[in-house]
Amino acid sequence: MESDKALKTTVTKLVKKCGGLPLAILTIGAMFASTQISEWEKLFKQLPSELESNPNLEAMRRIVTLSYSHLPSHIKPCFLYLSIFPEDFEIKRRSLVDRWIAEGFVRARIGMTIEDVGECYFNELVKRSMVQPSRVNLEGHVKSCRVHDIMRDIIVSISREENFVYSSEDNIPRTVEENFHHVVFHGSNYPTLKMDWSRVRSLTFFGERPMGPARSFCFAQLRMLRALDLGSAEFAFTQKEINNIGLLPHLKYVNVRCGQGYSNIYALPRSIGKLQGLQTLDIRYSHISALPTEICKLQSLRSLRCRKIACYECCDLPKVCMTEALCIPKIFTALAYSEEREEIIADLHMAYSSRWSRTYGVRIPIGISKLRELQILEVVDIKRTDTKSIEELGELCQLRKLSVSTKGATDKKCKNFCKAIQKLSSLRSLSVDGTDDSVAGTLEWMGSAFSPPPLLTSLRLYGYIGEMPNWFRNLAQLVKILLFGSKLEEGKAMEILGALPNLIVLCLYEEAYVGEKLVFAEGAFLSLRKLDIRSLDQLREMRFEEGGSPQMESIEIWSCRLESGITGINHLPRLKGISLGYRSKVARLGTLQEEVNAHGNQPVLRLQEDRSYHGLREVEGFDVLVQATEPVPDHAQVD
Repeated sequence: MESDKALKTTVTKLVKKCGGLPLAILTIGAMFASTQISEWEKLFKQLPSELESNPNLEAMRRIVTLSYSHLPSHIKPCFLYLSIFPEDFEIKRRSLVDRWIAEGFVRARIGMTIEDVGECYFNELVKRSMVQPSRVNLEGHVKSCRVHDIMRDIIVSISREENFVYSSEDNIPRTVEENFHHVVFHGSNYPTLKMDWSRVRSLTFFGERPMGPARSFCFAQLRMLRALDLGSAEFAFTQKEINNIGLLPHLKYVNVRCGQGYSNIYALPRSIGKLQGLQTLDIRYSHISALPTEICKLQSLRSLRCRKIACYECCDLPKVCMTEALCIPKIFTALAYSEEREEIIADLHMAYSSRWSRTYGVRIPIGISKLRELQILEVVDIKRTDTKSIEELGELCQLRKLSVSTKGATDKKCKNFCKAIQKLSSLRSLSVDGTDDSVAGTLEWMGSAFSPPPLLTSLRLYGYIGEMPNWFRNLAQLVKILLFGSKLEEGKAMEILGALPNLIVLCLYEEAYVGEKLVFAEGAFLSLRKLDIRSLDQLREMRFEEGGSPQMESIEIWSCRLESGITGINHLPRLKGISLGYRSKVARLGTLQEEVNAHGNQPVLRLQEDRSYHGLREVEGFDVLVQATEPVPDHAQVD
């Protein structure tokens, strides 16, 4: 009892000490929460004395510095690493953890993957309120975060003192050579100090291409570089630059995906095989249509993302390329801008090497099975990949995320792929795209004989399925599913999906469902929290029965005409919102608004346009005014 009183007294003193400053309360509270109660009084005495009477910036700086000093030693460099990112920048958790791993900040633990250990480090910073979650999925996992402005100022200050990170935004004059391990460029600013590039471990770019020696950023002096990140750059990585990648043999993290578009790379050089320690390679939205055999030498590779662009989706590819080919003499003259010339050359190389294919997948080489550590692989073009390489996919025993395009592939290759993925016992996420431009291709080859990986939690299928296969019943761990163009009918499909015990997110797009009624029956969809439907042209009614979908929180509707309306939302006790987006028409919209207003959980009806746009003309409820209290959010994605 006495200890409880003492504890309450300390907490009261602590809140008073914070002077009403929210960041101080969060930071100090999180710091105390991670400390033994017996140490609280000692820690309390270390707090700045002026914070209570004058909660100014300097006092807050001392609080954050104190929090930093109490971090476990192995997490301190991870925290300082956040000074790389600009103010108010949204930091993706997965990319951040991958970079920590590449830098050697994450220590292996018995029984855990190195990625899982890195996730623990990230969660520790969240728990201590040293980063602020900015995007959290329905499972409660933080997908991205931001750093409070004051917190970032202090991180930058500490990093500068310890020569940890140099930023081109840093205008403090220096007259001697300094040794920074991490260099970040913001725009075209170039550092005025004399830099020993041989000591630099990471290069990060934001904004425009920098001037000076770092303009090419693939030169021999950077031989100790471990991380190269252009993911937020506003300029394109060139083929000439990627050709020199072999000069940087210690690279572990490479992201040359341009943040504002796509790169002009059309081929990985054979020297890529020299990067024996490479763990992460992100070449998404490049012109690369095939991976070289040398990629199979990278036996430390854990993440390979190589989705290529599809430039000519709206026109005939051969004709466009022939037109450009006639202009080849021009691209070698001074009349053409260098960036335009590089882009045209890249387009031509991609078009030729991919045999005019519009698919966004890449061809993988024979020997891909040597990448035993690979956990993420996207996107594989099954049509242009050799049958042996497809079969080798089944030997990637650590693979957790796989994305493929089966557009135009033979039935034999598709069935070989089907057999391969049945062997992937660690697979958590699978995406299969069989669509042919705007027309849904077939996925019927994923028939009754298919046995899905047992731990699958996320599934995206783009293409015609027809009757729901019985193997869907075995997806007991499935959390998210997105179906596109499946043409599922009423009855069996909803019965099978409704019985999945852990399904949280259901997305039905572009004729994925062709029934007139979408009924959430009693006892079905017991875990479902988000429903997202788009372009279901046959759908006329959505009904929620009592005892069905008890966890439902969010309903999003795009391009649907519900002539019989939405009924039964009073049976959804946890409902937070219904969003009607582009081309959504709903009967009895006024009645729906009344039901929303009367709902005990106070959900919100969000309209992209005014009521006259979304409502179908009817007598009932026509005099009820419906107003959007919030704008409809952008199209959501299945994380």
